[in-house]
Amino acid sequence: MKTYYVYMLQCFDGTFYVGVSGEIERRLYQHQEGAFETCYTFMRRPLRLVYVGEFEWVNEAIAFEKKLKSWSHKKKRAFAQREWANLTRYSRGPDRVSSRA
Repeated sequence: MKTYYVYMLQCFDGTFYVGVSGEIERRLYQHQEGAFETCYTFMRRPLRLVYVGEFEWVNEAIAFEKKLKSWSHKKKRAFAQREWANLTRYSRGPDRVSSRA
């Protein structure tokens, strides 16, 4: 059975790149080496891998990739730094969880 990966890279300029791949090691190598000049990360190297998640189903991986991409920079940073309490603090829209219970 194939495994799919969602990954997040922190770029040299502090921004984040989120992607999905069925071949994570090859894809990370491509990012680090600048294999594609049109890729967002090309001019933002060096890169730091801050998250990798494994998924059994490609549709689940793509759905999570889209979710991460929709997050604000602050929320991505909190996720990358494992500041779990701040994930809800930086949430917006219908997924927001109130900090008051």
